[in-house]
Amino acid sequence: MADLADEQELPLDVEEFLIWLAAERGRSTNTLSAYRRDLRSYCRWLTENDRTIDSVRPADLDAYVGVLRARGLAPSSVKRATVSVRSLHRFRSDEGLASTDPSAAIETPRVPAGLPKALTEAEITSLLEQVVGEMPLDRRDRAILEVLYGTGARISEVCALGLGDVDLDGGLLRLFGKGAKERVVPIGRWARVALAQWLDDDGRPTVCPEHFARRTDADAVFLNARGGRLSRQGAWAIVRKYGDSAGLGDRLTPHVLRHSCATHMLDHGADIRAVQELLGHASIATTQVYTMVSNDRLFAVYEAAHPRAKATRH
Repeated sequence: MADLADEQELPLDVEEFLIWLAAERGRSTNTLSAYRRDLRSYCRWLTENDRTIDSVRPADLDAYVGVLRARGLAPSSVKRATVSVRSLHRFRSDEGLASTDPSAAIETPRVPAGLPKALTEAEITSLLEQVVGEMPLDRRDRAILEVLYGTGARISEVCALGLGDVDLDGGLLRLFGKGAKERVVPIGRWARVALAQWLDDDGRPTVCPEHFARRTDADAVFLNARGGRLSRQGAWAIVRKYGDSAGLGDRLTPHVLRHSCATHMLDHGADIRAVQELLGHASIATTQVYTMVSNDRLFAVYEAAHPRAKATRH
């Protein structure tokens, strides 16, 4: 049975903040849902401690962060919840709904940097070789895997592709990332060939229904077997299917293909700014995580190959 507290209405200021995030900042549905969950928990804690949003003091916010940690939440979850609360109070201050921002001096908890677990290039090759056959859905699956690895796109961006977003002659894709931010990325030869095969007469058109259930489905690049736009869950299942065939198991997710794209490009000398643009990272710091992966590989290769390597590192 659902917790009745989860059904309680949020204060008007919180609802206005969520509307602002959607309308002015273009936050996705998933992001808005995460903010709503975090702020519902925060408001419940305030009520339990005889506080209101108007009466919150910096010491209260410090105490709340401590409560989040005491619940055993992952550092990333504590950070996200803290950012949600800080953003709310900053909004209230900026909009004149509060005279001060009690969260101004609250530091966002740090999250230990995690290194993405990229696949090796040989593992990527093995994965892509699992897609055999020239049936329409074989072509679709091959194109999805090639595009995910070839562009480093997010699974949601690939599923959202429209026919007008594909320029095969120019070798370009238009993607819409977080916050509906648009970027144009190149697609390599393999991904371009795979897309062309899926979009030709023996591919996608054979899956199209006589009448699309939804108007937006008619424009979708990737369709499911029933002719509707392929969902994120459907695309995820395709990745898992071929990952299992390649013996990768739980090591493979759509995001691992994104990690692998970035890591392999840096391994081969790509400029980090170019990789940042390709992946659609707002901050170069996000992209720099991949350089640590590449450095680890560099040291591993160096120690294995250089005759005096072990004598030079302690």
